[in-house]
Amino acid sequence: MKNKLFIDTWGWLTLYDRREVRHQEVSEFYQQFRSQNGIIYTTDYVLDETFTLLFKRIYAAKAQQSMQILINAFQRPNFNLIWINEIRFMKTQALRYKFIDKPQISFTDLTSMVVMKELGISLVLTEDAHFMQVGLEIEKIP
Repeated sequence: MKNKLFIDTWGWLTLYDRREVRHQEVSEFYQQFRSQNGIIYTTDYVLDETFTLLFKRIYAAKAQQSMQILINAFQRPNFNLIWINEIRFMKTQALRYKFIDKPQISFTDLTSMVVMKELGISLVLTEDAHFMQVGLEIEKIP
């Protein structure tokens, strides 16, 4: 379904860090997607990575502000924070074993793929090519 978008760590970092090379392009895409009532998804694992990297990359006060804005966004109807529970974790573990020949794919990325498949999400805001290497009919945006 094209009105669902999964946002990966790269996507969140690029939206919140103006120094990112593709910040403007990603921001414009994000605003356009939101204006068309698109539904945003991410996971607690992705937010964990995002918050960790925000505090490493930008001033603490700005990182804290960005973190709070992002947390507050998930109180809105078109934002969905998906939690990696035991069942999703076990499915991810099976996917990890399936793609043993691709050790560069992070466990967090694999959890995202499990959630995307479960929820019928084919679009992902990322620059990470790993999403394209697993044959799950995922389209990388932008």
